[in-house]
Amino acid sequence: MSLRDRFFTPATAKAILSWRLLAGAAVVAIVGLIGAPWAFAAMAGIAAYAGSVLVAMPNAPSVARVDPFTLGEPWRQITQGAQSAGRKLRATVDGAADGPLKQKLVDIAEQVERGLTEVWQVACRGNEIDGAIRHLDPTGLRSKLASLEKRSETSPSPETTAAIESVRRQLETAHRLSARSDDIATKLRLNQTRLDELVARAAEVRVGAAAPDAYALAVDDLIDQLEALHLAVAETHGAETQGPATRGPETQGPEANGLESPSP
Repeated sequence: MSLRDRFFTPATAKAILSWRLLAGAAVVAIVGLIGAPWAFAAMAGIAAYAGSVLVAMPNAPSVARVDPFTLGEPWRQITQGAQSAGRKLRATVDGAADGPLKQKLVDIAEQVERGLTEVWQVACRGNEIDGAIRHLDPTGLRSKLASLEKRSETSPSPETTAAIESVRRQLETAHRLSARSDDIATKLRLNQTRLDELVARAAEVRVGAAAPDAYALAVDDLIDQLEALHLAVAETHGAETQGPATRGPETQGPEANGLESPSP
């Protein structure tokens, strides 16, 4: 949140028209009464008033620390691609001549930074889903299922049947999570491609070959899509990564763990 955004808020408006006005006037009076020139006293009062309002302004939200190397693939590569696009855009903006156009590009670059944060947060969610899949261990589950099904063919029992159903449900959970991870990665890659395109177009805007307002709208549209993706992933994240349902008593026998029942 920029200083301008922090200023135009209800909290700041309330601070401007608060007891701070009286406090500033009191500082003027006190400084004047101790013998200082009234011009100096007025400046001291204004400074005290402005400082108190500045302190009351809402703080800028903390920016998430982006560290691609804490993620697995494909999330690391996607995040690094977004960071690279952000650096290229900053270089393009820095190369623009000072003036209204450069300020417009600076504002757009700040919007893109928001988008990079969204990419990072969505990538973190995708990485967590992949972690849940690894915890389920689909390869181990498939091996366990094959062993149980083979045992069921030779010596069927209700316990073995219940264990088979439990393992199948866990595999279904792993498959759903894997499909969700693939879907998130596909959407992030698509948005990454759009981001690269917008970064390339920034050069056209800088030299006056493209309209900055239309460019800003295209950037806003991309940010909106990234925010919507982040919201969708966040809303479904809890249900997705809970893993398989707790097994009932009927699946807690040795067959549930792929072990043979003791011989009678």
